[in-house]
Amino acid sequence: MKAIHTSRESGFALSLAAMAIAVFLGGCASTGNAARSMGEAGPLPPLPPGLVDTSVPVLRTAAGVEFVRTPEERFENLKDFPYETQYLEVDGLRLAYEDEGPRDGPVILMLHGQPDWSYLYRKMIPPLAAAGYRCIALDLMGFGRSDKPIDGSIHTYEQQVAWVKEFIHVLGLHDITLFCQDWGGLIGLRIVGDEPELFARVIAANTTLPVMEKGTNPYRLPASLAVDPKATSLAKAVGPAMLLGQVPMFNAWIQFCLTSPTFLPSEVMRQSVKGLTDAEATAYDAPFPSYIYKAAPRTFPSMIVAVDDKNAAAWDSLSRFAKPFLTLAGEHDNLLGKKETQDRLIAQVPGAKGQKHARYDAGHFIQDDLGAEMAKVTIAFIADNPLPTRRN
Repeated sequence: MKAIHTSRESGFALSLAAMAIAVFLGGCASTGNAARSMGEAGPLPPLPPGLVDTSVPVLRTAAGVEFVRTPEERFENLKDFPYETQYLEVDGLRLAYEDEGPRDGPVILMLHGQPDWSYLYRKMIPPLAAAGYRCIALDLMGFGRSDKPIDGSIHTYEQQVAWVKEFIHVLGLHDITLFCQDWGGLIGLRIVGDEPELFARVIAANTTLPVMEKGTNPYRLPASLAVDPKATSLAKAVGPAMLLGQVPMFNAWIQFCLTSPTFLPSEVMRQSVKGLTDAEATAYDAPFPSYIYKAAPRTFPSMIVAVDDKNAAAWDSLSRFAKPFLTLAGEHDNLLGKKETQDRLIAQVPGAKGQKHARYDAGHFIQDDLGAEMAKVTIAFIADNPLPTRRN
């Protein structure tokens, strides 16, 4: 495994968005009764008057799901993101995606995590499209230009997996090269395990697939889901809990995301991406002009509460996935970028054998830190692992 490492200072929350998955490299100790999930908890409590934006039109699907749609002007003149967004409807909601490069080119499906959106792939899309690949960068439901259900209980892991599966099937994608990171990996690798025939290759960057025995999940929703006016500092909310271990820390992160009145994606991105400009930070916040738009980034960390053994079958399926499988990691992502995280996937997936797994001088959001390099690695990986010749 290649190591590229130089010293680099890391700010607090270098991998806060990654901490959801860090302890799932193996089993988890039981901490009592099974946690209630967001789906079981029901709708979030009413917002304080100061956070209610009555100017936002609330739309409704035929099934009664309420959602909001970010105004298009929020996405005008974003730095390095000139693409004409495409839309696809699932369950009465629009999923947005960038579709660049030749339509008949080999498909590269790019899945982001939390709290970002397909803007994360802005540095990878141009060289990949120029090389002849069809680059499909999806905005997960609730992120980017995709519609945003406002009921937090809708944003469950199983529902997000189902939406992405439907997206793949409606577009008729096949022989997919998947590039996934963070929650995009939890969702994407689950689908690879469930439907391996759709995929030709996989690149898993700073991600994993958590598996826990039923009843051993140590993660919990906070006792109250109401907005806490005092929860305005990420460092103060999560920092002290870090001294107590990863489980207390991440439970604090879940609570902060759910209850903070000031949560912004750019706060995490600024502390995680070295040299992020003001224009780039503004772009990461563009999909979320007010609080009502933030249900997905607020609730995504809490999705882990209900994972338990739901990935067991997919994880077992990956033990038979012999197609090319590459892992990449950022040395400064101290959780999902750990060598043991890579080694766990490499040991499980037969297709990982003999691949050029690598580590880089990068953080959690490796596509932002080293986008051009990630594109170069992707092109080389595909070239080194061509599709087998099909017999008529």
